[in-house]
Amino acid sequence: MTDHAATVPAALLESVVRGWRDLSTRLVQLGRDRPEGDGGVFVNPPITRGSTVLFASLEAMDAAGHRRYDDEQLIYGAMGTPVQHLLEQVIAAIEGGAHAQIVPSGLAACALPLLACLAAGDHCLLSDTVYGPTRRFAEKVLRRFGVEITYFPPLASESELLALARPTTRVIYAESPGSHSFEVQDLRMLGRVARQLDARLIVDNTWGIGLIDPFALGAHISVQALTKYPAGHSDTIIGAVTVASDADWRLLRDTAIQSGQTAGPDDCWLTLRGLRTMGVRQERQAATAIAVALWLQSRPEVARVLHPALPSCPGHENWKRDFTGASSLFGVVFDPAFTGADLMAMIDSLTLFGIGASWGGYESLVLPTTGGISRTCQSVTQDGPACRFHIGLEAGELLIADLARGLDGMSATRRARAGA
Repeated sequence: MTDHAATVPAALLESVVRGWRDLSTRLVQLGRDRPEGDGGVFVNPPITRGSTVLFASLEAMDAAGHRRYDDEQLIYGAMGTPVQHLLEQVIAAIEGGAHAQIVPSGLAACALPLLACLAAGDHCLLSDTVYGPTRRFAEKVLRRFGVEITYFPPLASESELLALARPTTRVIYAESPGSHSFEVQDLRMLGRVARQLDARLIVDNTWGIGLIDPFALGAHISVQALTKYPAGHSDTIIGAVTVASDADWRLLRDTAIQSGQTAGPDDCWLTLRGLRTMGVRQERQAATAIAVALWLQSRPEVARVLHPALPSCPGHENWKRDFTGASSLFGVVFDPAFTGADLMAMIDSLTLFGIGASWGGYESLVLPTTGGISRTCQSVTQDGPACRFHIGLEAGELLIADLARGLDGMSATRRARAGA
């Protein structure tokens, strides 16, 4: 824990870190070979690189093809390798699902279940706060294929959601918390609506991996950008889709094979290695993040902190009910008296926060979240200039000192402008 984490009220600190602490032992133990008899095994599995898989006979090859839904069956390199299958077992276990499919990126993970579950003439209810590339995929690909899209407010009520539904609604797609604006959706309610509509609820659970069981809350499919916390070192692009039922698994697996959506063994191995330390990394990063969020909340420049563990975040009660912890990514909305240019100058002045896309690695990042994000519904980030912080493994007191210099400079610029 950092020194600043010690200033966080004990109950709040416990609420954001307990899930990561509970997960750590499982992450060390899952997806590993165990020694048997007199033989030994390496702690980390070897990487198996290959395309062609040889069989003893045509009959054996044909039988393997029929077993393509088995979690460990080797058929062809593009259909999975031993280390991919180990990673799939770990992801399925920590997500609470039965099966997982590893894919080449987080966007591939978002797109695959939409391709699997939707056809021309179908209707999809898509949360207005989803990851931007998911929205673009819906607009540029699904619509071109004849799928109708309706965006719904992330905190819509059950009656509001049902009013937007159609007889052809086949998918409700949620992301909780919402990308950039951090609304925590009521997944239990969305699950009820999906059951009423005989539709599938797909949840992008990248922020909450290991902190909720999406299937217990009513999801049919869970999406993960493993690029983020599981890989954890900003050097791997990879994703996963997890399902709970055999019927959904067969549909998803067939679509992955038919569209060539599998990841390479090196990326799988790096992600499996990253998962071993995700619990301890995130326990530290989550503790620092809530300390930084509370400090930002006390600053006069800040209008609202969008951290799901704080009451100022939309849907906080849903987080409190459903999550066992919090991640190290959150948003900040500044006083409307500041301009977008003020925010940009403040971000440029920071020395410990990198400026770049993605998050989930060991390094702290900052990114503006106003000015280039598509929204159909009103967003809390439209109230003033806003940005997103990812808190890494740096010392909390140093991150706060860096932010203090930046915010002091931002306020000084505003005062000078007012006096001019």
